[in-house]
Amino acid sequence: MALGILVDATAVPADRGALGRYVDGLIAALYAAGADLSLACQRPDEERYSRLAPRARIVSGPAGIVHRAARLNWEQTGLPRVAELVGADVVHLPYYSMPINARRPTVVTIHDMAFFSEPEAHNPVRSTYIRSATRTACRRATRIIAPSKATRDELVRLLDADPTRIDVAYHGVDHEAFHRPTDEERRRLSDRLGLHGRPYIAFLGALEPRKNVPSLIRGWVEAASGLSEPPALVLAGSGGWDDEVDAALATVPPELRLIRPGYLSWSSLPGLLGGALIVALPSRGEGFGLPVLEAMACGAPVLTTQRASLPEVGGDAVAYTEPDAASIGRALRALIDDEGRRKTLADAAYARSQEFSWAASAEAHLASYQRAVEQ
Repeated sequence: MALGILVDATAVPADRGALGRYVDGLIAALYAAGADLSLACQRPDEERYSRLAPRARIVSGPAGIVHRAARLNWEQTGLPRVAELVGADVVHLPYYSMPINARRPTVVTIHDMAFFSEPEAHNPVRSTYIRSATRTACRRATRIIAPSKATRDELVRLLDADPTRIDVAYHGVDHEAFHRPTDEERRRLSDRLGLHGRPYIAFLGALEPRKNVPSLIRGWVEAASGLSEPPALVLAGSGGWDDEVDAALATVPPELRLIRPGYLSWSSLPGLLGGALIVALPSRGEGFGLPVLEAMACGAPVLTTQRASLPEVGGDAVAYTEPDAASIGRALRALIDDEGRRKTLADAAYARSQEFSWAASAEAHLASYQRAVEQ
């Protein structure tokens, strides 16, 4: 008899960032695998999850849980009642926190340990909350899911977590949404950005300190210096809160072009990533590195760092740099000057991306749920 699984999707933000892509991809794959699935979500997401999992039981929380404080309070009191209502055998909390008295086996996903290893690189209020929630989950959850071996090892090292209670489940990638773009998709995105075929280096993500955007900007300036046709730099994604970005922007000379388009539609992302000369994601650390995998799936030559989980994702199919501006500049210039190397990386990245799927991720999650119930 299949386990009754309740996934709490109430923490997914409206912008469908990395957390949204994780939850959406996992839910669709669990449903496709025939799981006995129930979902708790915010009211605006009810229709979305009904499409992803048409026969799943979907319970929307009260309207107020769009606000974090109300959501966290409902998580403690309302979510256990939903678990009882749907007859769940196990509850999966895909974002750090959990109800103290779930009255069911619980599985919690801890995405990364950056709030412990680099607390100064995060918003202090958010950092305090996630550090506390992570400690609680390590003590009280039946099982922990980590998206990489690096995150698992950090949990053990920094919080003395029990490694026998941690399961590694790599993320997948939506190969329909993230694919090698057609010439038309490339052209449409380039025209939208006002580039009209001009080469560019792409970044996709929040402008937060651990993403290392100031060093990327300074490295790009150094790499583009003296080129007759310097590539533009496109910083796509949310605004974030990195105060150093503005200081780095002040160093950009007038002959170089930097574009900040903000959020781009899902349909634009293959054109952005696959149409880039290089996708540069020189993060100082990731729990998994979903944007790296998504860029690989779009057939992009990717430059990232060897920090934390990123080598687990990129393997030998991406280029690596140290995270300082001078190293990024040298690595970018080497790739700009070597078309053959870029082509080799693009082909290798696309091939490696095919090894990651949400179906495989769902299989690893299901094994963790089973262990939680047996435990």
